[in-house]
Order: sequence, then C-alpha cells, then structure tokens
Amino acid sequence: MESVSFIQWCLDNLNYWTITILMTIESSFIPFPSEVVVPPAAYMAYHGEMNIFLVVLFATLGAELGAIINYYLAKFLGRPIIYKFAESRFGHMCLLNARKIEHAETYFQKHGAISTFIGRLVPAVRQLISIPAGLAQMKLHKFLLYTGLGAGVWNMILAAIGYFVGAALPKEEFDRVVNEWSHTIGLVFVGIFVLVILYLVYQGVRKPK
Repeated sequence: MESVSFIQWCLDNLNYWTITILMTIESSFIPFPSEVVVPPAAYMAYHGEMNIFLVVLFATLGAELGAIINYYLAKFLGRPIIYKFAESRFGHMCLLNARKIEHAETYFQKHGAISTFIGRLVPAVRQLISIPAGLAQMKLHKFLLYTGLGAGVWNMILAAIGYFVGAALPKEEFDRVVNEWSHTIGLVFVGIFVLVILYLVYQGVRKPK
C-alpha cells in the first residue's frame, strides 16, 4: 500500500524527477502504464508549467533506467531463476508468467537486436523485451541505443497526444481521450509489426534454396 501511495504522490506532484521515477517503474517488471505519466506532463507543458522537450527527455531516461534493471536481473540471474520468478506469487502480482517471458524471448530471438527498438512500441512486449536481451547478453551499448530510440519515439507520441489534446479539450475530458488515442496507436504499431513480420517471412520463402 505504501508503494501505491508513493506512486499516487508522484502522479499528484509531476515534475522532471517524478516523471523519471515513474517511467523507471513503468519500464521495469512492475506493471504501470506510461499513458498516465507522459500525457499529463505534456498537458502541463502546454500550460507553461514544464518544458515539452524535457518531459520527453526525462521520460526516456526513466525508461532506460527501468530497462537496465530488467536487463541486469535477467543477465545475472539467468533463465531458470527468471522463469521461476515469473511463476511465483510476486511474479503474478506483477502480471508476469512463464508464457509472457517465453513470448518475449521468442520475439527477441526471431528478430534480433532491432526487436529491442520495435518491442518498445508494441503493447504487452514493451516492458518485457529487456529480459530476453539480458538473457542473450546483448551488448550494453547496443541495448541502450535501441531502447532509448524506441522509448524516445513512444514518449514523443504520448507527449504529442497530451500536448495537442490539452490544447483542444478541457481537463475533464483529457484522460478519456488520451487513453483512446494511445490505445489506438498501440494497435496500429501491432498491425505494422505483423505486416513487417509477414513481409520478412515472404522474403524468406522467396529466396532460392
């Protein structure tokens, strides 16, 4: 309960440091949506209380920090411990299970390092893609680069939604519209990802043996 109160306090007192803390939580294995952090901060930026570019910068910094936590946990604990944790009571409280970890690991193995970038844009994979990167012992500088690029793109999208929705709508309608837009954009990225995979499969089938 104390952790929930702390998160709520951060949401009620948004600034660059609380954005970083919340996005670190969001990017780690603790389930927490970035949609309740970046768009409200961008709304505040529209009204002159923060800088929109710094909102994106600190949100991306937080995403990197949370991803590093997952990366090193996976790297040093190893596959058996990670899967055991996913099936533990606490793992289930964090909305984890072995199937989700296996899905993220398969996703990473099939699509290589670029999956770290794309994975940051895909719902349900975004927070977990750091785990297979750690299990595969992906080079840290490459991991940080792709994670930063993917998280940066996603945070810019959320910030743009918050900024322009804040300009067009009153606060009482803000949360509803932001949730609708971010959900729709997430589905669009899933669709793009599926099309890319289908194209790669098609190219693989076409190649002469």
